[in-house]
Amino acid sequence: MHVAVDVPKCVASGQCVLIAPEVFDQRDDDGMVVLLDDSPGPEHHDGVREAALVCPSAAIRFTQP
Repeated sequence: MHVAVDVPKCVASGQCVLIAPEVFDQRDDDGMVVLLDDSPGPEHHDGVREAALVCPSAAIRFTQP
């Protein structure tokens, strides 16, 4: 799985961090998404999928080989 975020689309809701904290974080100054791991292991795939689904601005994208 490859993960990408579109930071300008982010609305800093933080749902991704709550769901997959191993993959996503937020900047301290404005709460915008920070991608910690663009190729997370299989144990994090479900969390990434859920984070992408609940992201209110659809700022998270992922592809699977």
